[in-house]
Amino acid sequence: MGCAMQIDTPPKFASQVFPVTIDATSFRHVMRKFATGVTVLTVRDGERLHGMTANAFASVSLSPTLVLVCILKGSTTHDFVSHAGNFAMNILSADQEHLAMRFAKQIAAPTDPFADVAQHSVATGAPIFDDCVAYVDCRVVAAHNAGDHTIFVGEVQAADFGSARDRPPLLWLDGKYETFPNR
Repeated sequence: MGCAMQIDTPPKFASQVFPVTIDATSFRHVMRKFATGVTVLTVRDGERLHGMTANAFASVSLSPTLVLVCILKGSTTHDFVSHAGNFAMNILSADQEHLAMRFAKQIAAPTDPFADVAQHSVATGAPIFDDCVAYVDCRVVAAHNAGDHTIFVGEVQAADFGSARDRPPLLWLDGKYETFPNR
């Protein structure tokens, strides 16, 4: 349906290169202390659907409306998003930990991981979970190299709330799913 996109390589700033003094394990432990929301990125490429739990997701701009998501290079999700040129971010509620775990491959998934998830499509065809807290449906407008990941920038084509709009969001903190107490 789409074609593989070119990923921009930023210019080198030799004068700003600093020696790396932290190893990957230490860095991961430090970053685990930063709470993030939990989403499931979904993508449609023709008739094929794919999903991945993601927490490296953020808004970028209000005009135009842009978001970013970071995806590991060489992953199936990276290939899908690069080829299809679209993605949706489904923001999960505290009641949807099972979906976070399913799309993170932390638990066994059914043969069709989307079969028992009520969903619809809006602008790009990417699956939107009916019972998410909220969603953004995006067309990829840029992709940037970032170490072992690619930062995909999506222009929001549609955004709205799901039926769990008033439920507390699912969070990821210190390697565990959490939620706000007594929200």
